[in-house]
Amino acid sequence: MRLPNQFLIYVSDAASAAAFYGELFDAKPEVLSPRYMTFDLGGGVVLALWSGKSRDLDPATPRNFEVGILVDGGSNEIRAIYDEWVAKGIEVVEEPNEDVFGLTFVISDLDGNRLRVAPADH
Repeated sequence: MRLPNQFLIYVSDAASAAAFYGELFDAKPEVLSPRYMTFDLGGGVVLALWSGKSRDLDPATPRNFEVGILVDGGSNEIRAIYDEWVAKGIEVVEEPNEDVFGLTFVISDLDGNRLRVAPADH
């Protein structure tokens, strides 16, 4: 079966985006080039940041996707992540709230791409 193994996010500045995501995930990019950087997510899956389409980016444009960050530890862990990221000044798009899958919130990266934190499905 062919499964997705790369999640590509368009960014206006790959180095700035890599710094943002590196701090967010406490990780270093694996591949570094002036316009393309990747983070190894394990199991052969990568998160890629690419500035090759940066002319099309506008943070005000509504997004039709989110990058999901599913975490163990329940509501307490999700609230701890939220508090940590708010303290770093990361833009919150959706405050913590209960939804069909549990407590969740959404932040925005530097280009308006959305990241949702939610409980892992076990």
